[in-house]
Amino acid sequence: MPEPRTVATHCPYCALQCGTRLTRERAGVVVAPTDFPVNRGGLCQKGWTAPSVLDTSDRLLTPLVRRDGELVAVDWDTALRTVADGVRRIQDRHGPDAVGVFGGGGLTNEKAYLLGKFARVALGTSQIDYNGRFCMSSAAAAATAAFGLDRGLPFPVTDLGTADVVLLAGANVAETMPPLMQHLARPDLIVIDPRRSATAERAALHLQPAPGTDLALVLGLLHIAVVDGWADTDYLRDRTAGFDAAWQRAMSWWPERVERITGVPAGSQRAAVRMLARAERAYVLTGRGAEQHSTGVDTVAGFINLALALGLPGRDGGGYGCLTGQGNGQGGREHGQKADQLPGYRSITDDAAREHVAQVWGVAPESLPGPGRSAYELLDALGTPGGPRGLLVFGSNPVVSAPHAGHVGERLAALDLLVVADFVPSETARAADVVLPVTQWAEEDGTMTNLEGRVLRRRRLRIPPGHARSDLEVLHGLARRLGEPGHRYPTSPREVFEELRRASAGGKADYSGIGYDRLDAGEALHWPCPAVDGDDHPGTPRLFLDGFAHPDGRARFAAVEHREPAESVSAEFPLHATTGRVLAHYQSGAQTRRVRELAEAEPEAFVEVHPDTAHRAGLTDGAPALVSSARGGTVARVRLVPSMRTDTVFLPFHFPGDGSANLITSPALDPRSRMPEFKVAAARIEPLPADPAGLVAGGVAEVSA
Repeated sequence: MPEPRTVATHCPYCALQCGTRLTRERAGVVVAPTDFPVNRGGLCQKGWTAPSVLDTSDRLLTPLVRRDGELVAVDWDTALRTVADGVRRIQDRHGPDAVGVFGGGGLTNEKAYLLGKFARVALGTSQIDYNGRFCMSSAAAAATAAFGLDRGLPFPVTDLGTADVVLLAGANVAETMPPLMQHLARPDLIVIDPRRSATAERAALHLQPAPGTDLALVLGLLHIAVVDGWADTDYLRDRTAGFDAAWQRAMSWWPERVERITGVPAGSQRAAVRMLARAERAYVLTGRGAEQHSTGVDTVAGFINLALALGLPGRDGGGYGCLTGQGNGQGGREHGQKADQLPGYRSITDDAAREHVAQVWGVAPESLPGPGRSAYELLDALGTPGGPRGLLVFGSNPVVSAPHAGHVGERLAALDLLVVADFVPSETARAADVVLPVTQWAEEDGTMTNLEGRVLRRRRLRIPPGHARSDLEVLHGLARRLGEPGHRYPTSPREVFEELRRASAGGKADYSGIGYDRLDAGEALHWPCPAVDGDDHPGTPRLFLDGFAHPDGRARFAAVEHREPAESVSAEFPLHATTGRVLAHYQSGAQTRRVRELAEAEPEAFVEVHPDTAHRAGLTDGAPALVSSARGGTVARVRLVPSMRTDTVFLPFHFPGDGSANLITSPALDPRSRMPEFKVAAARIEPLPADPAGLVAGGVAEVSA
């Protein structure tokens, strides 16, 4: 069958999943935006340059196996046999859980689903999690507790364009999701961020708390909402439960106390609540800045409490939502990559859920393993007594993206077998024993689920180069060599999706009414979308209008209390270090650092510092500095930013080697979501005696021509 010259598909990067049209030209693949609802004909720098990664000069084209310390090219049979033999040796000696799987939030629904099935059936291991644990697990836990169901945005993105006021807590969408800003042009923005970010620059009101004090701030906002008479008492009575317990916690957080702890003036706190309460249509949105803390679940719950007190969630023209980060961070966890979940957003400890999924998979329910370690805990256990001795990584680069990255690198090096499936030689792939070259977004069919729960079609434009295979083909080949029947692991995305539909049926994330034919016909289908006899379910673009997903239909307040970050500043480490993304790069940078335009825009690691802080530390603009925490140090070039707090420095986390921000980040975990505390670490900054060649920009990948 001839390959199409043009296809309608979606951007490979963030969870907006902007609509694009790809065309094959003699010079290569050309991208153009489409008038899809979330991007309306717009794209960011990353989207416009995405085709460059398809033919990057160091694209992985053939399997590699480490021999005598070097990765050498082999054929597929040799590579797969090497993996299968290594898995058998490890599991025969140490048991099924001695081999783990680490997935990615960029994998299609089909790949995420089959990876979870492969781990639990072919490997029989409980040790599977994915980098989406680092993305929105705290919001997922808080939203599930509050509403009985978690979907990033329980309403379409386009609803934001009709708002009067939108509060963004810990979200810099002007850089991380630029096309979303056109939906935020009408509303007045309230931005909560320790930095004067590009998004904060556009805000009507910017609240700039000290890192790690977001929960104290939102407790104060709830206090104001109640004491100043802004709470919606009818809504509280009719649609919620647990308000009294939550109010008991917020009662003592008067604005002046909050100001002393957070640094946010009491007048600004009152102005924020007044703006939200007076608005006819208002939304509260949280991002990673609110989540990536050891108190992340409680912090997000605090913002949900505020939204509930004002009567926003489940209202036509208002609500709470979480801005999912990764391209398929939503679908990736819904269908089995998380340690505690089965397809359909089912709990792996629920007997009925296990029986349903086992029946679809053709195995006994008791054969399915229980919950395993969360992402960081899995990485931390590698190579230790009782921990995995082998790890299969699909679509992730934890050497750069995980907290306490130096330690994670040591743990990966302690493995008996590290296998990485990727399309570029990421820093994790370079450390592997076996590297499996896989297809990219323009070379495969499948589905993705964006931040508003809309299921989308990814369409193949061209055949993959060299000997690259799809992840589905890789899993099929490995499963067969491990003694599994091949039919249990289909290689056709459509066939896998049909099985996913059956496995998700009746679950919270029910896709059973969604099919390729309906998606190809252009239907906008948001889950839950159950199969309905004799008719097509229209999907559910707006959740909770008639009631929340608890048995009594009521949303639940959470009684939360502010706690300090896992580590406090001290004489040795007097500054708060916080991390985030910048416009030109995405996640660990493994893709975007290979695009010349993006690498030239941000070629190296940098640290934003207030001029007064820099002066006290003996730093000058443009000079290299060492930023250290109790875990290690990272090298970055100084940028003097007068809008920074004097007690805070900021580093982007896209860079590898000595410029990796995650060398200093904390592995302290939220007790419920197991989210690491990326957003605050006690640190110090000091000048380096000279600009050591390659330290600041060291490890930045070769860019494509």
